[in-house]
Amino acid sequence: MTTPDDLLPIARAAMDIACARLLDHRPETVTAKGDRDFASDLDYAIERELRTFLREHTPRIGFLGEEEGAEQLEEDQPFWALDPVDGTSNLIHGLPMCGTSLGLVHRDRPILGVVELPFLNERYHAVQGQGAHLNDRLVHAASTATLDAAIIALGDYAVGPGAGPKNRKRLAITNLLGQRAERIRMLGSAAIDLVWTASGRLDGAILLSNKPWDTAAGVVIAREAGVHVVDVDGKPHDLHSTTTVAAAPGILDELLVLLADPTVNAT
Repeated sequence: MTTPDDLLPIARAAMDIACARLLDHRPETVTAKGDRDFASDLDYAIERELRTFLREHTPRIGFLGEEEGAEQLEEDQPFWALDPVDGTSNLIHGLPMCGTSLGLVHRDRPILGVVELPFLNERYHAVQGQGAHLNDRLVHAASTATLDAAIIALGDYAVGPGAGPKNRKRLAITNLLGQRAERIRMLGSAAIDLVWTASGRLDGAILLSNKPWDTAAGVVIAREAGVHVVDVDGKPHDLHSTTTVAAAPGILDELLVLLADPTVNAT
């Protein structure tokens, strides 16, 4: 496989394409994918453009996009995981917390990631073993040592079939965090949750899901910044994890104890 170092310029060039489209266009049409779950014409346009670009420049690497699925995925083959617009509801409503997330996954773990937040003029990137960067400046996890001094992001509440039971778990976590953390934030973008934890703006993030297009880029960026990224049971996070827990090292144990609380797991 071509090294991640060789692939980073290609990933960044792909982000240039996505950034230009997001800054130059507004969503014109919105398609319902399910109950309160939407994709805009920009989601589809960016995914198609980047799929074509990456196929041309990295023909031996597979591709998985949120909107139109997988292409050329074979066992043990590296693949790109793309969320063309992470935070589509934010984009539709004119909120700037949205962007494009592109990760490179190999053997169930991300090894390269770029997250573009065009309305905030921020680009995060990381290659495994080389640190995490915001606009080419190294970033690091927060040094926060206790949960009562921490700001924790929680992923969106569930929508669609089965939302009730899923949200009872989220509400239980919200209740416990409300008693223990300094503050809770719900930003509407998994990529932002992870890269802002990488940059120390957040002290942790809890995402009760693990879609590779949502998490791949942010996970490698967070890890390279010194963030601990694990599954809900504390095992190392990978493509098969059920939950994505990212935390500054000083508060990880407290977060895992909170997530193991009987009120959370009884729901």
